[in-house]
Amino acid sequence: MGTVARQGARQGRRAIDLTLNIILLIFVTATGIAAVWLRNLLASTMVLGIYSLLMAALWVVLDAVDVAFTEAAVGAGVTTVLMLLAIALTGHKEKRSRTKPWLPLAVSFATAGLLIYATLGMPAFGIADAPAQLHVAPYYLERGQTETGVPNVVTAVLASYRGFDTLGEVTVIFTAGMGVLVLLGGATRRQRRVPAPAEEDSA
Repeated sequence: MGTVARQGARQGRRAIDLTLNIILLIFVTATGIAAVWLRNLLASTMVLGIYSLLMAALWVVLDAVDVAFTEAAVGAGVTTVLMLLAIALTGHKEKRSRTKPWLPLAVSFATAGLLIYATLGMPAFGIADAPAQLHVAPYYLERGQTETGVPNVVTAVLASYRGFDTLGEVTVIFTAGMGVLVLLGGATRRQRRVPAPAEEDSA
């Protein structure tokens, strides 16, 4: 009876996780389409912030808390602030293009098709005999604390085994943020240099 109860509890948790994944996927898709469809840049920025928060929640459901933290901090936090600063210097409305962007749309669909096709060769989600579960994960779990001295396995992987990779990611994010700030600062200086239009005489 105890085994049956545990199996039922596992199946119930799997059903809940699957339901959450489907709901989050629907919301992520809807917010992504809305962000591209909206012509008001301020509204689009807010929708993109919601998109990042939904992605963070999705990563939490997938037990990738470190990725969820990065998505929430960079995607919903820093990126949203930079976009708001850019909108303050440019305007709230997107300029309508006279030409139809069929080529970028076709490239986007082709890239999405290739990515979906590539997932067909991946092992099933959560499968126990996946290569990562058979070779990489046991090594980290068995030797992580001994080799790095860090009790948390995730921290050991990010800060030690993947230390250079993590440093590269942080460098890319920092460089991108500094580049955006430089561009925004240049736009501010150019606006200050433009002389104000002379007021017309009322006479």
